[in-house]
Amino acid sequence: MTHTARPIRLPPHQKDRAAEVLAKAFCDDPIMTHVFPERDERDRSLRRMFRGSLSHALVYGEVYTTPSIDGVACWLSPGRTEFTFWRMLRTGMWMLPFRLRRGPRRRFFEILAYMEPIHKRLAPGRHWYLWALGVEPASQGQGIGSRLIEPVLARADAEGVACYLETETEQNVVFYQRRGFEVREAGEVRGVRLWMMLRPAQSRRL
Repeated sequence: MTHTARPIRLPPHQKDRAAEVLAKAFCDDPIMTHVFPERDERDRSLRRMFRGSLSHALVYGEVYTTPSIDGVACWLSPGRTEFTFWRMLRTGMWMLPFRLRRGPRRRFFEILAYMEPIHKRLAPGRHWYLWALGVEPASQGQGIGSRLIEPVLARADAEGVACYLETETEQNVVFYQRRGFEVREAGEVRGVRLWMMLRPAQSRRL
């Protein structure tokens, strides 16, 4: 079955529902299971973290979903991909790590400390940053993820701007490669494998 609903911009009042979708989609993600080994804590923490992420992206990027909110694509826009103190203060994101227990907080910062310098090195210019893409588990395999990222991919191509992301599973690497992303670096931190991918702007036939 293929999902045919057109992507829409996430209405801010649906942020909590979108956070639930992302929390379910990332529940078994290698980074999240590393940071939060205990399932109950992971469920609670992911909902809180994604609410903060969505608040940030609604201000400094764009968030796409479907009319039934069964998938979410969370982007940061060119010139706004860096997590500065003032941006995090404005959206409340600065508080999120400090609501975690010591162990998860330490593991969370270890992952960030590994990824952020690579991001800056591989994508130093203006680019779109695909911060999170997730689909409700029961709705996966219907083409929702592809449709949700298409609006920004098309815009990036029209503007001549690259797109950047990180992913933690080989299955996702293949998914993104089919959409023009290229693996620019791969590595491992604390047993978690990571692929950093960049999609140069592409010419589109009329």
